[in-house]
Amino acid sequence: MAKTDQTVLDLRIVIENPVIGVLHSLQAGDDSPLDPKRSRESEALVFDFPIRVGPGPKFFGDQVRREGPVRRFVYVRIGQSAGDPFSPWSRRMKIDIHDIAPELLDRAANEGAVIETTVIGTDKDGTPACATVRPTGRRMVER
Repeated sequence: MAKTDQTVLDLRIVIENPVIGVLHSLQAGDDSPLDPKRSRESEALVFDFPIRVGPGPKFFGDQVRREGPVRRFVYVRIGQSAGDPFSPWSRRMKIDIHDIAPELLDRAANEGAVIETTVIGTDKDGTPACATVRPTGRRMVER
């Protein structure tokens, strides 16, 4: 698919209630940590990044990962994986993006807005959430 058939959209992942002091980062195409952040007082962590969306919709970009013919997601690295060699954790959060409603994609493209996905960063046992983390909210916000 030609890049001329793709629209660039901005996504935002908001990690609410992250474990205090644990480093989080986006995973870039080369597996290196990108934009590392840690919560000091349980404040939300926010990651902004662009993706490209083609007809279908199909998703592309440095942060977009694939699993099978349809599933597309973004990894958030945690602890050692995010670049903190002293962390007791080495995990990743998998946040699906293939299930963003086509109507929301169209509205964000037409209005130049950001699609924000919110997830909870602490698991029930008090450790950093990992594996597939389901969004608690998804909405369009102004830049």
